[in-house]
Amino acid sequence: MQEKPSFSETVRVFGKIGLLSFGGPAGQIALMHRVLVEEKRWLDEARFLHALNYCMLLPGPEATQLATYVGWLLHGVRGGLVAGILFVLPGALVITLLSAIYLALGNVPLVQGLLFGLKAAVLAVVLEALIKISRRALKSGLMVAVAVVAFVGIAFLKIPFPVIIAAAALLGGTMHLGDRSSVALAAKGEEPLSADAMPEWTHPSWRRFWSTLIVWLGIWFLPLAVLYAPPGDMRVFAAEAWFFSKMAVVTFGGAYAVLSYVAQQAVEVYGWLKPDEMLAGLGLAETTPGPLILVLVFVGFLGGARHAGLDPMLGGLLGAAVTLWFTFVPCFLWIFVGAPFVEKVRNVSWLAGALAAVTAAVVGVIANLAVWFSLHVLFGQLGERQLGPIVLPVPDFSGFDWAAGAIAAAAAIALIGFRANMIAVLFAAALAGMFWTLV
Repeated sequence: MQEKPSFSETVRVFGKIGLLSFGGPAGQIALMHRVLVEEKRWLDEARFLHALNYCMLLPGPEATQLATYVGWLLHGVRGGLVAGILFVLPGALVITLLSAIYLALGNVPLVQGLLFGLKAAVLAVVLEALIKISRRALKSGLMVAVAVVAFVGIAFLKIPFPVIIAAAALLGGTMHLGDRSSVALAAKGEEPLSADAMPEWTHPSWRRFWSTLIVWLGIWFLPLAVLYAPPGDMRVFAAEAWFFSKMAVVTFGGAYAVLSYVAQQAVEVYGWLKPDEMLAGLGLAETTPGPLILVLVFVGFLGGARHAGLDPMLGGLLGAAVTLWFTFVPCFLWIFVGAPFVEKVRNVSWLAGALAAVTAAVVGVIANLAVWFSLHVLFGQLGERQLGPIVLPVPDFSGFDWAAGAIAAAAAIALIGFRANMIAVLFAAALAGMFWTLV
């Protein structure tokens, strides 16, 4: 590891990473590895993997938390704040701008065609994510069973996503299903970092732990209490703050794992947006830098624009700001509170088991997401049939959208069969959607 960089250089480098962080968590982690380990040599391989392993154990976007962890490692709390904010900020600004354009121009035929193509292509993106995660997570028959039960629970029994995650974690922790080396992501054989090699502020301290915990819980929940003060329609911001706070605690497995639950709640319970709009937001988020979980900003924007009783654009901007705050403040809490104890966390076998079971359950949840999106994109009407505790979706097959099916199939062949660049595929799908709408 080279000499610690200056704070100003750290700001410049993480600003660059934030602007270039396309391609989902895998691409973002690869980008940070190339810049921080190979080019700048601010971290060695063992320290980078050490940080990544811890971030994979946390709820929330692992790439954002990895950037925060590295910034914290280099310059303490101020470094973590700068690195995490710069990683998220460019994408947050872009998705907010795109949300405003969608609100203003969503009914323009050309824009509708663009979104039509994006929504169809997103089906292929979700399917690709399902395949990749399945290969990594389902290493045994028991893990396959966990995934199937999770799929049935959320798709047909309507069991809430947090309950499924909690049950999977309890099962995995009790049975010690995890293999710590698999969680370590190819870090087999790496020796733990010695305490002497770590900066002073990274050494565990219970006094620092409690003071940091109190400060960040205040930063998280005091604004929530303030948002409950206004009466009437503006309470939508409090509802968003509470909902996305819950999401920040249970988003193990990345954005795809939680999107099904977010979509169902935001559409069916809160009425913030329509089913096809969730797909539109996901397509927009796929084309912006930063973590995919920024799709929640689109949800918060539309919820605030439509339900706050304010000017739609002002309500949308406030909704986007509330969503950003309550989605990402917990990321800083996890790092600043827990990172000094990372060695102890890594070596707890039951925690590795809980994570392995949660990851398997996430496969089932993502499978439900793929089914849910497919039914809403490909069929004009969708009903339900109740069979005791089981709720079955019943699509109207006469209303099958052949154009959406063709775009989705072509995108799947390009992404999965030919491993084409995702941004290029989404761009081509958007062009196809505009062409179809105009013709």
